[in-house]
Amino acid sequence: MNIIKAVNLVFDYIRRDEEGQVEEVKRALDHVNLEIEKGSFVAILGHNGSGKSTFAKQINGILSPTDGTLFVSEMDTRDEAHLWDIRKNAGMVFQNPDNQIIGNIVEEDVGFGPENIGVPTEEIWKRVDESLKAVGMTMYRKQSPNHLSGGQKQRVAIAGVMAMKPECIVLDEPTAMLDPNGRKEVIRTVHELNRVEGITMVLITHYMEEVVDADRVIVMDDGHIVMDGTPKEIFSRVEELKQYRMDVPQVTELAWELKKKGIPLPDGILRKSELLDALVPLLKEE
Repeated sequence: MNIIKAVNLVFDYIRRDEEGQVEEVKRALDHVNLEIEKGSFVAILGHNGSGKSTFAKQINGILSPTDGTLFVSEMDTRDEAHLWDIRKNAGMVFQNPDNQIIGNIVEEDVGFGPENIGVPTEEIWKRVDESLKAVGMTMYRKQSPNHLSGGQKQRVAIAGVMAMKPECIVLDEPTAMLDPNGRKEVIRTVHELNRVEGITMVLITHYMEEVVDADRVIVMDDGHIVMDGTPKEIFSRVEELKQYRMDVPQVTELAWELKKKGIPLPDGILRKSELLDALVPLLKEE
């Protein structure tokens, strides 16, 4: 069953002058057709300006299609009567957790969303407990978010979205402002939520290492979907990715360079262990 469905989705950024006349139209999404299965973990890649963040904002109804249609849980995002339900179904986590955290205490922040939608007090605290436990932040519930690391703040932001009981969480470059340890914390957390809670994850990122465990990788360029497949399928096409100004995981790049030198290695190596497993038999032959 699909939770997200884009049909000929178009979005234009329109710049107007002081008189309201159109000065410039930039097409960010150009007739995108895409279906995302419920419960899956999908990563969307693309260089700056490819349309990936614009697509993320369509899912949550922050932006509305210029043309075409986007369905979230079979609800049309252009239908204002359903906008609140869409935003409850598809939570959003942004780059900077400081822009998303508003409470003075962690547990208060996590409970803010459910309180806003009229969830009874007893149920709010139950959701706060469950959400903080799911992201591994229970021991910090009485602390001020100001005393947390970047990775911890982002996990609190994810807990706040979780407390709304969404079917899908869209993460728009959630680790862009974090150090390597913080990035690992957050990615480990969202994988765990996907696996244990069955929440659909849509991860927008430019860190290639973050997508190797995704179910599916989509590559965007100039408002179009140009590649779509498993991580192994996508990262087997190194030269094509480079044409779209994309990097690949470091170990994939190393394996690709070795292969160009004549070493018989398989395509789409994603982890150090895979590279070692492929190299050891070759060394024994020598």
